Amino acid sequence: MSQIPWLEDNDFKFPEVSTALAEPDGLLAASERLTPDLVIEAYKQGVFPWYSEGQPVLWWSPDPRCVFYPEKFHVSRSFKRTLNNNTFDVKTNTVFKEVMLACAAPRINDAISNEAAASEPGTWITEKMIDVYGQLHEAGIAHSIECWHQNELVGGMYGLVLGDMFFGESMFSKMKDASKVAIHHVCTVIKPSLIDAQVYSRHLHTLGAEVIDRQDFIDHIRTHLDLSIKI
Repeated sequence: MSQIPWLEDNDFKFPEVSTALAEPDGLLAASERLTPDLVIEAYKQGVFPWYSEGQPVLWWSPDPRCVFYPEKFHVSRSFKRTLNNNTFDVKTNTVFKEVMLACAAPRINDAISNEAAASEPGTWITEKMIDVYGQLHEAGIAHSIECWHQNELVGGMYGLVLGDMFFGESMFSKMKDASKVAIHHVCTVIKPSLIDAQVYSRHLHTLGAEVIDRQDFIDHIRTHLDLSIKI
């Protein structure tokens, strides 16, 4: 791995995203600390943390960036039947930590392995990540979208809201289409100007996600931070 900047506690300033590595795509910097304020500042600059337990905190800004334009979310014929059947009761922010823990759990025998790009266990959702994003949730910045079936949490996603944008972090599904319903809810009920999906995958593409230039993504953030949406 090529050398990347180490961010010191006494001068914690993210490098220009144009300096991020091409391989691995978007690796920008590393640090020892992870705090709510740093996460917020990172997202404002098109950067996010992604690392495994035992590693330093790694900060990323891939190019291109995978996003959803809510109005372009693709509803297939089979998924439309799921929506019409009202299979799931969608709630927001009732069990935020449980959603994070479910996203972090092994998924080998989980339905998500068949319907989501993130088919590997969420090992990057460390205890520190759960703590920091929990604080962001308490501050009204991080949110969970939850799919319930017969009073059981069976799917959902979580992410941050800054301005009128939703920055998706991770999702899980224990029943077919549960995570899709969560994304659909964000697109059609919350209606942000843009949903950050971070990294392209074929699964996300089938739902209508597309890739845009990193600078276009950052420009969008800068022009939408002063706006707001309700969750």
